[in-house]
Amino acid sequence: MTATPSGGSAPEPPGRWSDLERPPLNATGLRRALVRPGGLWTSLDVVEVTGSTNTDLAERAAAGTVPEGAVLVSEEQSAGRGRLDRHWVAPARSGIFVSVLLRPGPAVPVTRWGWLPLLAGVATATAVSRTAGTDTALKWPNDLLVTVDGEERKAGGVLSERVGDGDVVLGIGLNVSLGADELPVPGAGSLALAGAVSTDRDPILRAVLRSLEQWYGDWRAAGGDPARSGVLEAYAAGCATLGRTVRAVLPGDREISGEAVALDGDGRLVLRTEGGGREAVGAGDIVHLRPRG
Repeated sequence: MTATPSGGSAPEPPGRWSDLERPPLNATGLRRALVRPGGLWTSLDVVEVTGSTNTDLAERAAAGTVPEGAVLVSEEQSAGRGRLDRHWVAPARSGIFVSVLLRPGPAVPVTRWGWLPLLAGVATATAVSRTAGTDTALKWPNDLLVTVDGEERKAGGVLSERVGDGDVVLGIGLNVSLGADELPVPGAGSLALAGAVSTDRDPILRAVLRSLEQWYGDWRAAGGDPARSGVLEAYAAGCATLGRTVRAVLPGDREISGEAVALDGDGRLVLRTEGGGREAVGAGDIVHLRPRG
């Protein structure tokens, strides 16, 4: 403590321990639990703050300094990115911001790598439901939804990026303890707002990475086949988009509307349009127009 002129004590300046509701991640404990011989995860680093874990890990991969299974976690992101270059920011230690390096080939053909963000969505949703006790749903292609006051809210997302010829950096962002006044945009949510029984990030992150390891291993062993690996069935079962009328905003600002009826073998969303035809959407922004019936 620092003495004040009156003889009292001045408060300590704010530091990384000042927010007792948001303690730092235990990097040593996480490594001990997740990095093991024969496992997928080969290293795990936790940093205080960075622009984007995806960008940092992609740079390491391009430089050839990290093996498959490298994990990079940040307590805070100042320039986090989602799909379509949207920003993903949150207060320090209020969420999970993690990126992993995967090398699916040659076991999995490049044509099936598009399943990786959907696989990561399944892994994250199942882990969160189990550890936080929160009902979750998936919005195609990469959003994790929770229910807050009877309304679907986005609480997480996945970003998959190719690096060079054979690397994929998979980023997962998850709002854990954010309060209503801390949400980055209207319509966002968090596990806390959805009534999570726990917002302890250590067990949640361990569960997410263990779930991702299992789903990725099964998918890779099946040569990336979404049906044989179980990814297709699991994603469809947890997908809040299927069975709903949606509007798809496609590259080039083209829009189509229709009922989301299926996922095809490449992970694209199949819409039944007003005229009765079917169109598969591989990229774009999906807006739910009515509740799933």
